[in-house]
Amino acid sequence: MENFIVSARKYRPANFHSVVGQDAITATLKNAIKTRQVAQAFLFCGPRGVGKTTCARIFAKALNCHHLTDDFEPCNACDSCRAFNESASFNVFELDAASNNSVDDIRDLVKEVSIPPQGAEYKVYIIDEVHMLSASAFNAFLKTLEEPPTYVKFILATTEKHKIMPTILSRCQVYDFNRITERDIVKHLQYVAAQEQVNADEDALRIIATKADGALRDALSIFDQLVTFTDKDLTYQKVAAQLNVLDVSNYFRITDCIFSDKVSDALLILDDLLFRGFDGQNFITGLATHFRNLLMAQNPETVSLLDMSESVKAQLYKQAQTVDRTLLIRSLELANQCDFNYRSSNNKRLTIELCMMQINANYIYKKVRQSQERK
Repeated sequence: MENFIVSARKYRPANFHSVVGQDAITATLKNAIKTRQVAQAFLFCGPRGVGKTTCARIFAKALNCHHLTDDFEPCNACDSCRAFNESASFNVFELDAASNNSVDDIRDLVKEVSIPPQGAEYKVYIIDEVHMLSASAFNAFLKTLEEPPTYVKFILATTEKHKIMPTILSRCQVYDFNRITERDIVKHLQYVAAQEQVNADEDALRIIATKADGALRDALSIFDQLVTFTDKDLTYQKVAAQLNVLDVSNYFRITDCIFSDKVSDALLILDDLLFRGFDGQNFITGLATHFRNLLMAQNPETVSLLDMSESVKAQLYKQAQTVDRTLLIRSLELANQCDFNYRSSNNKRLTIELCMMQINANYIYKKVRQSQERK
């Protein structure tokens, strides 16, 4: 049987150009190489799965590349690049601070720093999860970090910048990595799906991107799992069912019912969703988001703020034309208030039902007033 390689590893970027969603950082790192203004220490901060370690590896590879491209990317063909890609480089070292966080570990590293690189310009040390180092280990590292030999570069990575000592921060160039946008995640998933010959709907990939919450590695892990489950056929319905995500069609149906004389039908839909195990607070936050999206869809200038497929945008635009703007704003306020009260409520279901009935009552009141004004 052929060994399976997860997508997060198989499609890990090999150069700056292929890094997803961190254009400002990759441009800065390439310019540092171009101008030869490379600091002695870097600190890459940000949430999990956004490319911190990947960028550190590409940067380390580029620093020792013998034949950089015209765009200052590693060539991936010279002896140094090939050795790095094969995990056989004698000049790039990766240390996991989560399991090597003692003073002795740092002292061993400091001793190694004194040995010059072999067949390359720099020795690069990548220290992942650096916030896990003990206070004494940090202190033992300070002097070397501030004044290492000219051939040594340190790249530190962490998900918890607030745990890093100020004395360490002041000795590093700090790069803050952003969460990756849903649009960028979807675009990358489409590329991976095409490479793997997977049939994937854009709306299905958007569910994965939303679930990943800005972490591309999480998105690729979910993608792999769903490809196995669906036998390479990722449809919106299959993905929503497997990830236990509320189908947006439910919100369209409920909105139609609330903004009409069919509030009882909306309550029945809610009952069905709760019976199927969906969380009540997730439902109400989703409903509030749907109201917000309807507000955005009412104005052509704000439609661009909707990060979703064109088919869903079309549905939102169609439904938005049937609901009064002031009524939508009031409904959004009620949904947000319901979300705020939900956790402390002793009767959580009643809290949601009351919110839906209040929204419907506002609709009926406005309808009655409009009828009286016409008379």
